[in-house]
Amino acid sequence: MKNQLFDRPTLLVWDKEGQPPQGDWFIIFWRCFYEGDGLNGISLPKLVEEQAENLRSRYLEWIYKLGETRIKGKRVIDNLELRPGFSYWWMTLLAEKDDTKSPRIYDAVRLLALEELIIKLQPLKIILAGSNKTVAKIIGFCCRKTGIDFEWNQSQKPDKQISPILYLYDSLPYPIKAVSLLMRYIWKKWSITKNLKDVDNLITPEITFVDYLIHLNISTFETGRFASNFWTNLLEIFNQDQIRVNWLHLFVQHDLVRTPKHAMDLIAQFNQSGDGLESHALLDCELNLSSALATLSDYLKISWLSWRLDKIGHYFSPADSNLDFWPLFKQDWFDSMQGPTAMWNCLVLNLIEKKLKHIPHQKLGVYLQENQGWEMAFIYAWRSAGHGRLIGVPHSTIRYWDLRYFSDPRNYIHVRRNGLPLPDHVALNGPMAMNAYRKGKYSIDQLVEVEALRYLYLKNKGGTRTKSENSSSSLIVLVCGDYLPVVSRQMMLWLVSAANEMPTNTRYLLRPHPSCAILARDYPSLKMQLTSAPLSELLTECDVAFTSNITSAAVDAYCAGVQVVQVLDGNAFNMSPLRGLKGVKYVTNPSELAEAFLDIQKSNNVIVEPYFYLDYELPRWRKLLGLIDNEEEKAIEN
Repeated sequence: MKNQLFDRPTLLVWDKEGQPPQGDWFIIFWRCFYEGDGLNGISLPKLVEEQAENLRSRYLEWIYKLGETRIKGKRVIDNLELRPGFSYWWMTLLAEKDDTKSPRIYDAVRLLALEELIIKLQPLKIILAGSNKTVAKIIGFCCRKTGIDFEWNQSQKPDKQISPILYLYDSLPYPIKAVSLLMRYIWKKWSITKNLKDVDNLITPEITFVDYLIHLNISTFETGRFASNFWTNLLEIFNQDQIRVNWLHLFVQHDLVRTPKHAMDLIAQFNQSGDGLESHALLDCELNLSSALATLSDYLKISWLSWRLDKIGHYFSPADSNLDFWPLFKQDWFDSMQGPTAMWNCLVLNLIEKKLKHIPHQKLGVYLQENQGWEMAFIYAWRSAGHGRLIGVPHSTIRYWDLRYFSDPRNYIHVRRNGLPLPDHVALNGPMAMNAYRKGKYSIDQLVEVEALRYLYLKNKGGTRTKSENSSSSLIVLVCGDYLPVVSRQMMLWLVSAANEMPTNTRYLLRPHPSCAILARDYPSLKMQLTSAPLSELLTECDVAFTSNITSAAVDAYCAGVQVVQVLDGNAFNMSPLRGLKGVKYVTNPSELAEAFLDIQKSNNVIVEPYFYLDYELPRWRKLLGLIDNEEEKAIEN
């Protein structure tokens, strides 16, 4: 921070595009990392990154204390007990902490950082320039409590326009939207279940895996055999060792499986071609009149409980703070208690309960862990039905700011009723994931190592690597497009600008995301080669990979020994799976991008830190599932 500060200055919180005006104030950049040439100011997104540990802990502590708040003589968690020992609290959007479902989380963390600046600078006045009414309300409330003058310089037009149809839907009462969701669900799925044969008599193995009916290997659609990119080589081991396994899939609509009927046709093919070793089912096959009525009953109970907790909005201030987060998360609360999210949670709970009660006793359960609401219901229902050991598997990377994977450490201590539902073990796929969970204060004795099934193709690609295998001295840049058009366009505009500062012999390979086309004619000044070649091939040709903040392609590049440059966006968390690793460069403008490329051109090699556990034979997985004898287990430990 610059030192040219007045005693008790005026703060200008700049929540607009472009440069702020000159004036007798200290500028707080709300949405960008750029701090301005010659301007007296600081970037709030940059501050969030610098103070990440403190801010993340404070947010998690706030969620914890909100659940522990006593209203009408009981904790919020206990007020929301939906089943004996199971609180609906853990299925709410607030407890889930998914920034894709609750986009206001980033605003909350920025406000925490802003409040710390206010305490430090002790301003006489704060001016907010922007169109965000919710942020203006919270900052104004904080100023009134602390005796600071507040002025809102509101933009005439909001930055984002909402469609009339979406606006009309959002204006509907929450119960109408909730019932609408249930009716649509029944209408879509009833055709599946009305003529469905009883599949439970097929389910006789004692191991159950739960996943999503996505990321299917393309061979599935050619042969009818179950082949999943979630589980890869593990399926081969089950087949070789003649291990019989139940598979429960959650239907997710996508390009390759567009309808519930198509999903059921796939399930029938899997069961037919599984050689008696596999039994597949969808949770949706349990949808009937009784489960629909039970769903409505639970929804009405949750709605009634929300009325009992009508004063909860008074408790949305973090500890030792003058901020009030109720305007930020009021919609999340009502959606979770009376809206479509509430109805969906009740439906999923009843479908899972019915399925797990009807299958024979299972000694072992394995599920994909993302700590979503349905998983809390699954853990409860699994234990309620009397099944055995349960293992959660985070199947991809653990991002620092993906708060679904983190909680206040006090939640990991099971000392009271209605505690956070947890599996017996969490199977982590590499040193990076293991380190993230340990730093998050997860119980060490519940963590186990397994191979990274989705990333086994990266084996033998890491280590120390010199510049590209081509003999050319020019820099070869691989540009990995994002799935969001706005992000891809920003990357390309930055690249066009940065190219002006690069040597003319620099080569650019552009690999657009399959769902987001990039046209070369839109960037005529940039000499680039469009390609759809496999990423594994392209990584052997390039010196640097330029990626967005969140793409998994960055992990592929890093593990292959390619230097990585990533964009930082001030409107969202740094969700990079490489955050914290040495050698990864982050850029916030075109000049920094060009500087990063030039630095990489001068470097000779990249040293890759271990990221995943990679072994085609899967010794860790076989040990975890009890598929090895004592001698093999000793060999693994040694």
